[in-house]
Formats: sequence, structure tokens, C-alpha cells
Amino acid sequence: MKQTTLGTTGLTINPLVFGTLPLGPLQAGLTPEEGGRLIRHGLEKGINVLDTAELYQSYPHIKAGLAGFRGKVHIISKTHAPDGALARAHVERGLRELGLEQFDVLHVHGAKIADPFTERQGVIEELLKMKEEGKIAHVGLSSHYISAIRMAADHPEIEVIHPLINMNGMGIIDGSADEMAAAIRACKAAGKGIYAMKALAGGNLIPQARQAIRYVLNVAGVDGVAIGMLSEAEIDANLALFHDNVADEETWQGLESRRRSLRIMGNFCKGCGNCLDACASGGLSIVDGKATVDEEACILCGYCAASCPEFVIRVV
Repeated sequence: MKQTTLGTTGLTINPLVFGTLPLGPLQAGLTPEEGGRLIRHGLEKGINVLDTAELYQSYPHIKAGLAGFRGKVHIISKTHAPDGALARAHVERGLRELGLEQFDVLHVHGAKIADPFTERQGVIEELLKMKEEGKIAHVGLSSHYISAIRMAADHPEIEVIHPLINMNGMGIIDGSADEMAAAIRACKAAGKGIYAMKALAGGNLIPQARQAIRYVLNVAGVDGVAIGMLSEAEIDANLALFHDNVADEETWQGLESRRRSLRIMGNFCKGCGNCLDACASGGLSIVDGKATVDEEACILCGYCAASCPEFVIRVV
């Protein structure tokens, strides 16, 4: 199974990265045992990078999937902390929960941050300190902003980037897919490792999944793509597509027939507006005192669910 090098980090990766966001309570709400079985299936099939975040609440699923596994696995996480002290707490808690000494990559989780080098300067400085301490191998940046990805090209302390890109440009806050692709090329020229997110626009492009995945795989400079997967069949189909460009028609027709949506339990919504602040795509509004979703704008990331004090939002 083909491998690629993640920029100049020296990390050798399978280009299919297992995105663990859908496993946790923000989306499918699988138990750690259920999610762990899917992760383990992927690892045994050759996947060797797991993408997670403090926000995703998927550490228990990863720990279950890793239990007893002897192969080499790279763990990438993210902190959405606004300051260095909380960023350190996020990293150290994650290491404890996973039983690790080091994260292979730790991103500034900057979906809504146009200039993370100003707005999250303290976080970056703290992550670099933890790199010196051996708790982080490489510092990265995750972003939905073209401007932030462009800036990263000029910051050698950022070794890996995790940009949002898909064929429709859905979820990119400040421009088009072509403009994000240009920013990715600039980062590749600067030696960054690059693995993309939201190739399926959070599920909105599932009906065109094969086309959407191939689009991102063909973006110049992309080393890998993080895909959230919720069945063994999906894992196997993606591996065949990524590595052999093979797509069994019957299997993919089944996968592309699924539909996902953001569900808000309106009877329990208090209209506090926290979810609006968490939404990077402008997909939510308050109507008649209740949160309402604009399905054309929503990228089904689930970040709004994490912000809801009433726990009434979920991607299903």
C-alpha cells in the first residue's frame, strides 16, 4: 500500500487519514467500543494516521482502537484554546487519556480565525514550548481560512497544515476552492506537510463522493486527506479508491445514497446563540427564539453541537 511523506516532518503516512470526528458525541455518538472497532479495522488494513481534536471527544474511541495494536500509528490532535495555559491543559489531558508521551502533530484549531499568528500567538508559543519538552513532535495549523493558510507558508514553526478544501469550495470562509488550492501550493513550496479536510463538505457531497474525493487527491501539494468513516465497508472502499483508483459500482452506489443532516431539537432549544458563535460557515440563525439551520450553508462539522449548553444539536 503506497505511502507518502508528510512534508519535511519525516512522517511516512498512508494518504487516507482516519478522521475521528464522526465517531464521537458531536456526530454519530458511537460508543468507544464501536468506534474502536472501526479504527482497529482501518489500522489493520494499513491506515496509520488518526486525526482527532480536544473538541471531538474521540480519545476514548482511539484508545480502544489502539489497545494491543503493535503497528506504528501517528496521532494528530488539535487545541481550540484561546490562550497558552488552556492549550497546555488540552495537550496534557489528551496525552493522559491516550496513554501517550507525545502527539505526532498538534494543530492550532483555527477554523474561524483569519490571522492565527496574531489571535493565537500565545497558543503557538506554548505549543512550541511543549515541542521542546517532547510532548509534541510537530506544530500545525487547521483552518477554514485561505488567508491563514497563506500566512502559514511564511512561518517555519508551522510544519503541517490541515486546510479545508472541496470541489465546491463549501465551507471556505474567504474565497474559492481555486484560491485555497493556490495557498496549498505555496505551503507545499515552503516544505509544509499537507493533509486536507472536508473533501465531502461534511457530508453534503456524499452523493458525489467519488468525484469529490478524486478532486482533492488531485490538488497539487496534498499529501493526504482526512475522511470520517462509519463502517468497515466505507473504510475498505476508500482504501481501494485512494490506492488503486478502484471504485466498485454497487458498493459506492450504496455509500453515495446516504444522507446526513444537522438535527436541532427545537423543543429544548433556548435560543442562547452559542451555536452561532461556533459556526464558521454562517449556517445557523435564531428564528422565533430557536436555532435554525441553513442547509445550503451548513458543512455538518458539528462544532455547534459542542457549544450547545442544552446538548440539543447533533449531525446525524
